[in-house]
Amino acid sequence: METILYVVKKTDPNQLNSMIEDYKKRIQKYHRFDILTIPDIKNRGKLTKFLQKQKEGELTLDRVKENDYLVLLDETGRQMDSLLFSNFINARRMGSYKRLIFLIGGPYGFSDSVYKRANEKISLSVMTFSHQIIRLFFLEQLYRANTILTNEPYHNK
Repeated sequence: METILYVVKKTDPNQLNSMIEDYKKRIQKYHRFDILTIPDIKNRGKLTKFLQKQKEGELTLDRVKENDYLVLLDETGRQMDSLLFSNFINARRMGSYKRLIFLIGGPYGFSDSVYKRANEKISLSVMTFSHQIIRLFFLEQLYRANTILTNEPYHNK
């Protein structure tokens, strides 16, 4: 199974980008993994928050296939510790879906159509983080999940 992280908009700070690339390379040692960017909306400064979410949702759903398992990273989602998350990853990989897609929304969250399409929502914290910094947090947890599944010493519990 391929795992993909979809993100809205490019990551801006160079230091953050280098850490994200480091974790991406680490994760790719375990399975096929990629980070794909949903491009910026043209004239987004002239759009309401609602319309921006709608347009981002359309661009997102154009990329998600029927046989993908779509997980939204959303503060209202289910919380789990690292061990539960590694079990979650393992269970999805054993399933019948071709791709496991994680989605980090833009600054205003997800449209209703994206919520309806999602198979599941996961929360990394009840706190709100920027849509850019959460990328790094998620990748670290995905890397940690892989090390747990392969009994490597990265996770200390």
